[in-house]
Amino acid sequence: MVVQQYRDGGGARAVRALAVAGVIAVTAGCFGGDGESGASDGSGRRSVSADRPLDLLGQAADVLVEAGGAETRTSMETAAGGTRVTIRGQGAYDFRRQMGRLKVVLPEDAAGADGHRPITELLAPGALYMKNRGAGVPDDKWVRIDTTALKDGNLLTGGVTDPMAAAELLRGAADVTYAGKSELAGVTVHHYRGVADLGRAARAASPQSRGALSAAAKGFSKDAVPFDAYLDEDGRLRKVRHRFTFSSEGPEVSVVSTLLLYGFGLPVSVTLPDEDAIYTGEIRQG
Repeated sequence: MVVQQYRDGGGARAVRALAVAGVIAVTAGCFGGDGESGASDGSGRRSVSADRPLDLLGQAADVLVEAGGAETRTSMETAAGGTRVTIRGQGAYDFRRQMGRLKVVLPEDAAGADGHRPITELLAPGALYMKNRGAGVPDDKWVRIDTTALKDGNLLTGGVTDPMAAAELLRGAADVTYAGKSELAGVTVHHYRGVADLGRAARAASPQSRGALSAAAKGFSKDAVPFDAYLDEDGRLRKVRHRFTFSSEGPEVSVVSTLLLYGFGLPVSVTLPDEDAIYTGEIRQG
């Protein structure tokens, strides 16, 4: 395998536990040059190669917008003090409207003896809506969270990294290594490893994503997020894995967030709840 390295400043850095409260709450059962790479080959398809990966990764979010909707699977694995918990999600996302609907499943150990129904999450620019939130929220009500006010910009809080935010993070890519071709679900993909800088990604992000990513850039003590990204021959992001590490007074917490995308072109319909369906009472943390 041929490995090529591209450096653009920055390095692997740790992220402190300022934003980990949301993930910990989830796992407890409650939420708190000249190269032509990336250019059209004349047939409307992008030509993906090992050249200029920073450009390819920086354009990944834009390519998804062109693709429109897609189906998605997510996982978020948290490890601390020898305990490992995985939260899984599945749904669909519209990259043009930056809206999605996912069903998030907490593992039994995280939900407690009584278990927990799947949580429905609606993703929208600047907002996260959750139903079956539990902890005292009525069954017919939604919880709405302003993601621009979250210290992690909803990269972790909901147990799912917003698909557009995950792609926009690649705009801050640095220290990128091309790891060669592989196959993912029968599709040829190009594998890149690198480190994303939150501040750089926030500055380059679309207006709809900028607020949440800017909040994350301010809320995390360190800006570096290591990643593995897999792009198909059309430059579409098929898989991305981000690794967050938090150091706090307790055990170190490691969070690995993985996003899979497929079924591109899928029509995605998302209707946000009316104001009277939003719960405004106190939310118990536990």
